[in-house]
Amino acid sequence: MPMRRLIPTGEAARPVAFAELPQPVPEPGEALVKVEAFSPNRGETFLLEHPRPGLLPGKDVAGLVVQEAADGTGPAIGTRVVGHPAHGGWAEYAAVPTHSLAVLPDGLGSVRAAALPLAGITALRLLRTAGSPAGLRVLLTGASGGVGHYVTELAVGAGAEVTAVTATPARGERLAELGARVVHDVAAAQGPFDIVLESTGGPDLPVALSKVRPGGTLVWFGQASRTPVTLDFFRLLGGPERVTIRHFHYAGAPYASDLAALVGLVERGRLHPEIGRIADWTETAKTLVDLRERRIRGKAVLLTGETR
Repeated sequence: MPMRRLIPTGEAARPVAFAELPQPVPEPGEALVKVEAFSPNRGETFLLEHPRPGLLPGKDVAGLVVQEAADGTGPAIGTRVVGHPAHGGWAEYAAVPTHSLAVLPDGLGSVRAAALPLAGITALRLLRTAGSPAGLRVLLTGASGGVGHYVTELAVGAGAEVTAVTATPARGERLAELGARVVHDVAAAQGPFDIVLESTGGPDLPVALSKVRPGGTLVWFGQASRTPVTLDFFRLLGGPERVTIRHFHYAGAPYASDLAALVGLVERGRLHPEIGRIADWTETAKTLVDLRERRIRGKAVLLTGETR
């Protein structure tokens, strides 16, 4: 049966367009989900600049199970879920591995749920990698996106003293409300810090590294500036000693337990998705451009039709 799906165009001004393609045929361990809402991530906009052949974008979805997995795992037909498939989520229907699904409670709608997967899983796993932040001073760069908001709320809630770096005051307002001290240049952050969570790369990473206390840790989890990093060994001798630099990438299924944890945190009022735009999915191309150009604070969520 044909359905509508967004596919890459390779055009900067219009990164995706609608196409009529067959519904996905789930593998035995996958459920077929009628997608009600999905949320693009800024990293996905980079993949769309020079898309590989056959790319079907979309990793963060929420909707309704319309066909349960043939192997008997996962939720039953009619269950509302949030999912994190490897690809193919920007469509009317998506095949999602059951190890990457979590059931939604009645009080959590598709819009907020769709904003959870990649950014929320990254935040959870990033903080696990860094270790318990309770009582520690944490510096977070590139903090105004979805990951930054989740990390800030979770870290402050766990007892950390968080300094968040954002490009503008407007992009830092919500982070300040969550309890972070907000600065607009890494150089303005008043260290030393026990943990630095660095996601911009380029010239900012060496500056952030200089603010780590002796024996502290910098976790490098992104390069949003798209500029390579240059480090000078001898400059480190005049700054923090014995500093540990850890490379971090969030990916690695299964995701179900982390998705369930995020759902639980939202349900208990301990995590609040920051959604800067909600729009019909006919506005996806424009939203992707705005996301790429940093015109959206927090997450963007696109709706395919009726949501619950």
